Amino acid sequence: MGIGYNGRVNDPQAAPAEEGSAGPAPGAAGPTGRARTGGASAPTGGASAQAGGASAPTGDASVQAGGASAPTGGASAQADGPAARTDGGPAARTDGGPARAPRPARRRNTAPPREDVLAAAMATIAERGLDGLTMAGLGRDVGMSSGHLLYYFRTKDELLLRTLEWSEGRLGAERGALLSRHDLPVAGRLAAYVELYVPDGPRDPHWTLWLEVWNRSQYAGDDARDRQAAIEGAWHRDLVALIAEGVSRGELRPVDPDRYAARLRALLDGFSVHVAVGLPGTGRAQVLAQVREHLAETLLSGS
Repeated sequence: MGIGYNGRVNDPQAAPAEEGSAGPAPGAAGPTGRARTGGASAPTGGASAQAGGASAPTGDASVQAGGASAPTGGASAQADGPAARTDGGPAARTDGGPARAPRPARRRNTAPPREDVLAAAMATIAERGLDGLTMAGLGRDVGMSSGHLLYYFRTKDELLLRTLEWSEGRLGAERGALLSRHDLPVAGRLAAYVELYVPDGPRDPHWTLWLEVWNRSQYAGDDARDRQAAIEGAWHRDLVALIAEGVSRGELRPVDPDRYAARLRALLDGFSVHVAVGLPGTGRAQVLAQVREHLAETLLSGS
């Protein structure tokens, strides 16, 4: 199977700011663990240090000593011993205890997007087609801003691929349940595989999405293409295993399972595209009949 979509969104927005990620509150210690003191500052070439009295001009930044500042030529270093406040404010700790550390920023949220977002995306494709799926519209449907959606997905291409992976996960679970019915003959399970593979009809949402993602894959990076190949690989492996089981049981002709599976899936893909785009004369019922005839002629024993 395969998919694609036009109208790429390649300008992901930055992650939305989270509450509680701001820096230290006023009066809190800076990164070195010292409180700022309150004397007047004189202009400097870089930044000025506030000491217990006044600050001396420096070439770049100042060194904070126990009371006054000493000139320095580079970045500022703070000497041992906190500077005392002279403006009546609270003094820095002088008892040797640890100074208050700055509040750490919250960690970036790396949780996967909610399943209802992916379900809503698929529902939108089913109701309004791919053109009806926008970040703004999807955000309204699930109560999220488009910025939050871009935080999770980065681009519309990624949203489409994640939605396809979610849909394939559901199909994979259904396929696995059908193929594990070892109480059924291989021919019956093979028929169930084919029926699950072929679209329900024109504009089938899963096949619409599959076609769009594969159309976009020519511009996709290696990671996206590997993920699409993993989807195809799951369908192929299940079919190979089923054919191999049928051959070993004598229910199917002695074919090479991998080669036959590749040819059968190519046939199914071609017919399925015709069904999905609504090509006249290739409805689902007609396609299923053609595939059954092909299997009887080439694979099923005693046919």
